[in-house]
Amino acid sequence: MELTKALPTEGLVCAVGAGGKKTTLYALANALDRAVVTATVRIPIFDPHVARVAVTEDPVSEVEGNDDWPLGVVPEREFEDRYRGYDREAVGDLARRADVPVLVKADGARMREFKAPDEREPQIPRSADAVLPIASVHAVGSPLDDSVVHRPERIAAIAGIEPDEEITPEAVARVIASPDGGLKDVPEGATATPLLNKVDDSEDEAIAREIARRVHERADVDRVVLARMADERVVDVIRGA
Repeated sequence: MELTKALPTEGLVCAVGAGGKKTTLYALANALDRAVVTATVRIPIFDPHVARVAVTEDPVSEVEGNDDWPLGVVPEREFEDRYRGYDREAVGDLARRADVPVLVKADGARMREFKAPDEREPQIPRSADAVLPIASVHAVGSPLDDSVVHRPERIAAIAGIEPDEEITPEAVARVIASPDGGLKDVPEGATATPLLNKVDDSEDEAIAREIARRVHERADVDRVVLARMADERVVDVIRGA
């Protein structure tokens, strides 16, 4: 299945979680005729992944006058290696006024494979149309520690496992399907589409299918997408019963 058929691409789409948020946003942006990439949190410098990045306090004007797609918009280069994100209201306003999909990095994970949000996360605009909770299947089999996981204490609390215990498909599914985890602060009426990334071989696919089955047992989501986003490839789409 094409990437733009498997994942929601209309309106304001937010990626949360770990193990492929940025890769997913860039792949989606480049698969669409026109798209904007932005963030409500810090985002590493991403100029190579879009046609151009505009550093601006007026993103609506940049979008309206733009001919080079996909377009990145950010308010400030905060550090040498990263941009600052807009506040949620500014991104919501951009999505309302711009006739183009707006793809948003809405939390951080410090390059880990798996995470759960803290009390300040995620930064999802209330007007979001879709949320993509993302996790890497490569977290399965690893110990629950900060070498693989961002905020392991939060995962332990949600999944009911102990620090340093092996991460199982059940633990990943519990976090993704939890209103304190992958589904935290998904606006009413928004579509939640979990994405299991880094499905690189048959063993990964078997793990991903087990996670997807357990997510469907716990959460009312239409589909769980299995993908290898580094190759912009959808492996499968697992729908609920």
